[in-house]
Amino acid sequence: MVHFEKWKIILILTLCGLGILYAAPNLADRSTVAEWSEALPSGLPTRQVNLGLDLQGGVHLLLQVEWEEVLNERLDSILDQLPRTLRTDGIGYTDRGMADGAVGFTLTDIADGERAIDAMRALDDTLDVAVDDGGRVTAGFDEAAIEEIRTNAIAQSIEVVRRRIDEFGTTEPNIQRQGLDRILVQVPGAGDSTRIRSLIEGRARLTFQLLDIRADLGAALAGQVPPGSRLLPSAETDEDGRPQQQFVVRNRVYVGGENLVNAQVSFQDGQTVVSFVFDAAGARRFGDVTRDNIDRPLAIVLDDEVISAPNINEPILGGRGIITGGFTVEEANDLAILLRAGALPASMTVLEERTVGPSLGADSIAAGEIAALIGFALVIAFMIISYGLFGAMAAVALVMNLVLILAVLSLIQATLTLPGIAGIVLTVGMAVDANVLVFERIREEVRNGRSPISAIDAGYGRALSTIVDANITTLIAAILLFTMGSGPIRGFAVTLSIGILTSLFTAIMVTRLMVVTWLRRTRPKSLAI
Repeated sequence: MVHFEKWKIILILTLCGLGILYAAPNLADRSTVAEWSEALPSGLPTRQVNLGLDLQGGVHLLLQVEWEEVLNERLDSILDQLPRTLRTDGIGYTDRGMADGAVGFTLTDIADGERAIDAMRALDDTLDVAVDDGGRVTAGFDEAAIEEIRTNAIAQSIEVVRRRIDEFGTTEPNIQRQGLDRILVQVPGAGDSTRIRSLIEGRARLTFQLLDIRADLGAALAGQVPPGSRLLPSAETDEDGRPQQQFVVRNRVYVGGENLVNAQVSFQDGQTVVSFVFDAAGARRFGDVTRDNIDRPLAIVLDDEVISAPNINEPILGGRGIITGGFTVEEANDLAILLRAGALPASMTVLEERTVGPSLGADSIAAGEIAALIGFALVIAFMIISYGLFGAMAAVALVMNLVLILAVLSLIQATLTLPGIAGIVLTVGMAVDANVLVFERIREEVRNGRSPISAIDAGYGRALSTIVDANITTLIAAILLFTMGSGPIRGFAVTLSIGILTSLFTAIMVTRLMVVTWLRRTRPKSLAI
């Protein structure tokens, strides 16, 4: 154990050097590091440890996904397709409608029961279809299908929210499912909770529909909306928050937001607008509707509000267009973000909203630093008092251990939280355990009359299995915390796991290298330990 091959020495020194290199950017503030990254040659480490919500402040939101909307939309779609399907199959029916989460109709001929079941399952093979003795057909989703719809809605909502937050420009947001139908969103560094909330809450369901020019707006406002149309408010509101206009819009959707491939803020005639680009299918449909409906107003509808209703003056065949609406630059940018990120499958309700100020995070960092420094100083003092020169070597290894932890956190871009700092502070105390075991073993061997070289060799050789066993059991506990925990618990588990691995390296390799180097150069006849 007192012999080191050259490649081992090179490997240890290389890892320590890389640790210092990757940890160094954390000693400067982020703006300075950003300047360095532009001035320094490419390839040099410039990553810093990301700070969590509790350390740098930010926005915390707990959202509930109204996934039942997806279920109802699927049933509405089946209800709309039903007349054509039954007519094609020659099945007569009456009393078509939807109630209690199921689509239903009554057969005019009870003998068509089996054919009706086949027709319904052709529309959606996950439907649970039944026909009673009176010829009443009901079709709904069973528990397994409902669970799949809910799971898919939550997963898709998380993905859309993540894309929106990423477009916003924040780093390392924490977005995860909680419970059956809730999503936790934490955005470190974000100061404007209102803007984050507006970006997340809107479904961003964009459609292009025609206005019903034959409808009487007064009659529609009185509740007499023509069949095949609906009354929608404008997105612009007056001082009292009421829509400035009302529009009668045809139900048919000619082009939807799913056909958008890009949306950007641009300027036209001194106004801020949102320019958009369709994919090939969307461009073809948009070209058809603008070619066939010249001199008719086209409603641009976002989440059941009419953003604008420009008149179609000529066919738009290039698959490009603009959305006007008296936007500010920020409003136009937010709308472009929503359109690029895509529509949510269902609306979401904010159940909890918190904003953590940066001053609170600064206090947490300061408290963590003080705790780490005090713990570090006490551990070093104990080691030097107890083991003299060997304790000083262990202290150097402890410093390197902290450097390596910081380097690994920077390299993997982990998010450091207050529990993560607690994990680092705990690691400071645990990191010298291995050295204590080795040094106490060396003491025993010296008392038994062994020479310095023999005592050191036996100390490291016989303590190694105990050190590895102790650290592996702790590592197993940390892995279980990470696997089964969430949020702060996982942050604690990450720093604890990294600390265990780096402390093993520094205790077994770095400290031993210093001890062996000192032993070879001084060749002492006795050990003061």
